[in-house]
Amino acid sequence: MTRSFSELTKNLSPERRERIEQRKEQLRQEMTLAELRRAFSLTQDTLARTLNVKQAEISKIENRADLLMSTLRNFVQAMGGDLEVRAVFPDRAIAISTFSSLAGKPAKGRTRKKKKLLIEA
Repeated sequence: MTRSFSELTKNLSPERRERIEQRKEQLRQEMTLAELRRAFSLTQDTLARTLNVKQAEISKIENRADLLMSTLRNFVQAMGGDLEVRAVFPDRAIAISTFSSLAGKPAKGRTRKKKKLLIEA
């Protein structure tokens, strides 16, 4: 027997519904690089031209699990943002200043309004 989603969720406790809403909000704030690029209505080709690389390089960057901080910074700056790095602990979040020297180096072709991307460790 097939049941609708509303039937499946109608008996959830208020606590469970709240946990679901919190998780949904968390997922809205997390994006892959490709999702972030698409959220700004940019194509890989457009971003590649901004960074003076080939489109295939953008695809590689978006699919890598391990990036150089400078590559990530350039990628974010090409979309008009700034990269910040923080370590997040249960009782506080601390900015990692080791990377602050990267912040002053603008990416080539920076043309969009600044947005901030937060990387939490």
